[in-house]
Amino acid sequence: MTEDSELQALLRLTAWLSPAFPIGGFAYSGGLERAVADGLVTDAASLAVWIGTLIGHGSVWNDAVLLAESHRCHSEPARLAEVAALAEALAGSRERHQETTLLGEAFLAAARAWPDEVFEKLPDRAAYPIAIGAVAGAHRIGPEKVLAVFLHAYASQAISAGIRLGVAGQASGVAMLAALEEHIAEVARRAAGSTLDDLGSATVQADIASLRHETQTTRLFRS
Repeated sequence: MTEDSELQALLRLTAWLSPAFPIGGFAYSGGLERAVADGLVTDAASLAVWIGTLIGHGSVWNDAVLLAESHRCHSEPARLAEVAALAEALAGSRERHQETTLLGEAFLAAARAWPDEVFEKLPDRAAYPIAIGAVAGAHRIGPEKVLAVFLHAYASQAISAGIRLGVAGQASGVAMLAALEEHIAEVARRAAGSTLDDLGSATVQADIASLRHETQTTRLFRS
């Protein structure tokens, strides 16, 4: 990849995974709100553990594996449809399913500002990591770069949610993001070389929190 194309890739990833990209990601906490309500996350330290664990061993890891797979098969409609169906099947709760499908739909609608035939190859509905992986693959952006920015964007959003939920402040949030850099880079490298055989999570409490959020009476987030 030339220097100009590297810069173009950076600019596109920055746009697609920016908090300002119009997908409504700010409305979701991925079960974090319930974890705070249940006392599982109480301060910046436990928030950092929560985020790092989901990235390395939970639903975010699975999203990274699915993103890598859709990146590889971005030009194969049949395989894309299979991976998209698998991504929906792996959503562990109604809210998790709603979150990933609505974010995916919004991402594809906004990303059409960068026209590409990949939009005709994707199924009518694609989960968020599938949408990102396919579009980034079609634009020939390396999978490790895409995964690193995707994971960093997740961490940023989760930290922002934690700040709004009152378990961390701005200063501790920035420190947390800095401390997660090495972990994010390692998981991105691992996910870039993954296959669907590497799918799997071990974050039962997080899955339960996502389920329990569905019945939470007072809440700031949709998941």
